[in-house]
Amino acid sequence: MKVTLQPAYVLHQHPYRETSALIEVFTEDYGRVSLIAKGIKRKSSKVIGLLQPFQPLLISWVGRSNLVTLTGVEASGSSIHLVGEPLICGFYLNELLLRLLSHQDSFKTLFSIYARSLLQLACSEQYQPILRLFERDLLIHLGYAPPLEYEIGTHQPIEADQWYSYQIEKGPSKFKPSSSGNGMKLKGQTLLSLAYGKLTDSQSLWETKHLLRWLLSPYLGDKPLRSRTMLIALRQLTHEQTIEQ
Repeated sequence: MKVTLQPAYVLHQHPYRETSALIEVFTEDYGRVSLIAKGIKRKSSKVIGLLQPFQPLLISWVGRSNLVTLTGVEASGSSIHLVGEPLICGFYLNELLLRLLSHQDSFKTLFSIYARSLLQLACSEQYQPILRLFERDLLIHLGYAPPLEYEIGTHQPIEADQWYSYQIEKGPSKFKPSSSGNGMKLKGQTLLSLAYGKLTDSQSLWETKHLLRWLLSPYLGDKPLRSRTMLIALRQLTHEQTIEQ
């Protein structure tokens, strides 16, 4: 199979033999694709600088297996400049895609959401809503659309001022102290804020973070996410530097 000028982003790369690399990319029409980029580490190579995360690309390849051969690459726009926490947030999005997407399954809408999320990280000071909405959309594309607007069983609309118990395999139901161990306790406003993509208050952000982490855990397994470890280390370093000043 020959594919030409496919919109893509690099998710990860690591060395392969002396002059080549194995590169994981997220593409518009083919989802996650594994590539061999031959000879890109030679001094004469002109593409190694392009094959970096957060650079919009047009790539071409040949091959029929889960590991295809890169035949061409060019920039399709300016690199998205991320530094500090936004950079680690970008790595977090990449790590989620690497861990959760199977090879060569099309996720065209998710590709657009990913590209938009990177741009938002580059120009916003509020990172948490961007991450939470990406996690929500990723779950939807994995086949699990979290019930957020109606109670399970009764199908009654969620009320913002009520408390609910959210069960991972079912969804939300009115919170009852006698059954508090059967799910995660959440405010109705949190569920509605996540449903409508309007995460603005601190309680909704905090509860949504823990809800989505819980919902993603069956897909991610027990292996820790490196990007989370990096973010914790960065925040500790920043805190120590602030104290020293």
